[in-house]
Parts: sequence; C-alpha cells; structure tokens
Amino acid sequence: MSGAPRVVLVDDHGLFRSGVRAELGRQVEVVGEADDVQPAIDLIAAVQPDVVLLDVHLPGGGGQAVVQAIKASHPSVRFLALSASDAPEDVIAVIRAGARGYVTKTISTAELADAIFSHRLAGFVLDAFSAAPAEVKPSFDPELDQLTSREREVLRLIAQGYTYKEIAGELYISVKTVESHVSSVLRKLQLSSRHQLTRWAAERRLT
Repeated sequence: MSGAPRVVLVDDHGLFRSGVRAELGRQVEVVGEADDVQPAIDLIAAVQPDVVLLDVHLPGGGGQAVVQAIKASHPSVRFLALSASDAPEDVIAVIRAGARGYVTKTISTAELADAIFSHRLAGFVLDAFSAAPAEVKPSFDPELDQLTSREREVLRLIAQGYTYKEIAGELYISVKTVESHVSSVLRKLQLSSRHQLTRWAAERRLT
C-alpha cells in the first residue's frame, strides 16, 4: 500500500464502514474507524490521516463538530463528507466547517476512489457554499448534479481556459481521459461545443 492515501472512516454504521473498506481494497490505506464524534476526534488527532470520510449525521453532534475540532490544529487533514442524500441542508454545516467536498452514499466505488485521490476533493463546487452568508440557503443545479466529481473538476478548468493538456497535468490524468470526460459532460448537458460549455459554466459562476 506504499503511497496510498491514509484514510479514516467515520460513520455510525459498522456495516457501511466494512463495505467501504472492502470496496476500496488496496487503493487506500484505512488507518482507523470511528462511530461517533469524540472517538473520531481522538483518532484523527492521533493518526493524522490524509483524508477522513465523514458521515454528516453522527449521534454525538454531527460531522461538523469533528471538522471544527480538527481543522485548527491539523489543517492538512482533508474531510470528505458522506451523506445519505444530496439535500443541501444535509451537507452545508459540514462544508461551512471546512470539509472540502461531499459524496452521497450511493456513489460508485470508482467515483469514491476518485474523490479521495482528488487533491481538491471537489472544493471548486463547495467554495461557494462555505463562503455564502449563513442566511443564504444554497440550491443545487439538477444539471450540475448529474456530473461526477471529476467531470465537475474538468468543467471548472475548461471554463477557466485550460487546454486539455494543461488539465491533464493539473489532475494527473491522460489527455485521452480529459477528452473522455469532456465528451461525457457535453452529452449529459446536451451541449455541442467547448464554447457552449464555457458559457454554461460562466452562467453558473463555476469559473
């Protein structure tokens, strides 16, 4: 497992944690598990993982309590929120606390691994939520929601004017993979050109 991201799983359902551990296999190194807020805080502080997969609903205060307790003293630890749904109210508190992304529990194994390995953990989507005034309730775009985390990352870079080669270098993937992601995004959004894609992203302030 040399070089694999060190991951802590925080969820109050042992069966879910076992499933994640089994599905991810040797792609990551699971260095610990916790089922509540305080045990999670103690564990994360002790092992200082690269990524924490954090359930937003925990019996001892919610996922945001874990993030708030860790971020100041261990800023390098990245949090990826886990939610049973994509409802904004389920994830916004954890995002404002400092989580850099979220995934639903229906995510595929490949997409979950992709999110863990992504150096920004879908932060480009969530920056707007964490910076939004508390009284503003974020709304999710149905079209944007159908894109995977990696497709959104590619979309953001396309909108910023990156070339396919530059995107490949930024995300540590091949140019062919970038082209595949762009084709998938165009198909899902029913757009026909990179120009239309850039305008679509600009309208949603993804740039």
